[in-house]
Amino acid sequence: MAAPIPALGWVLAGGRGERMGGVDKGLLPYRGRPLVAWVIDTLRPQVAQVAINANRSVAQYAAFGLPVYADDAASAQQGPLSGLLRGLQLLPPGLDWLWTVPCDGPLLPPTLGSALWSARGSAPAVLPQTPDGRLHPTHALLARRLQPELQALLAGAGGRSAARWLMAQGAVALPWPDALPNCNTPDSLQT
Repeated sequence: MAAPIPALGWVLAGGRGERMGGVDKGLLPYRGRPLVAWVIDTLRPQVAQVAINANRSVAQYAAFGLPVYADDAASAQQGPLSGLLRGLQLLPPGLDWLWTVPCDGPLLPPTLGSALWSARGSAPAVLPQTPDGRLHPTHALLARRLQPELQALLAGAGGRSAARWLMAQGAVALPWPDALPNCNTPDSLQT
């Protein structure tokens, strides 16, 4: 395993879980454990620090022994961009990078963090792009310097596509050879 990257690992668990009937996806069982437990275990050795972004079930997420933060009230409930902004706002001193991962992706690749880090160059963000051409903004590595622009976007009217916004900021797409599986439907929990 590669050395941890100097980034805050940010587990996005702040969504509404609409495709799962409104339940908190990160706490759903997958192979006998909550989805978020799988994510934390794979994320922790890849980054300097880990925290969770959750807008409900805060006590349950805190039981995993990590700090838990809700979206900022001014930008809450604006999709994944709200979670990205909150992570950028909370970057600790000495860490200028945020690596976001979704709470419903239990099979997080153990080398994704180092691959994103290596691909960053001077770009403000790196997003994995899977063979189907899809960009994955909830698996992105983001620089602290994106915070003012993202805050301005969420304060005004405008598009809410995280991938589109990140690419407009000069993000790099990292070709990733495999799918980045997630559990978005009840059937996906059975794999």
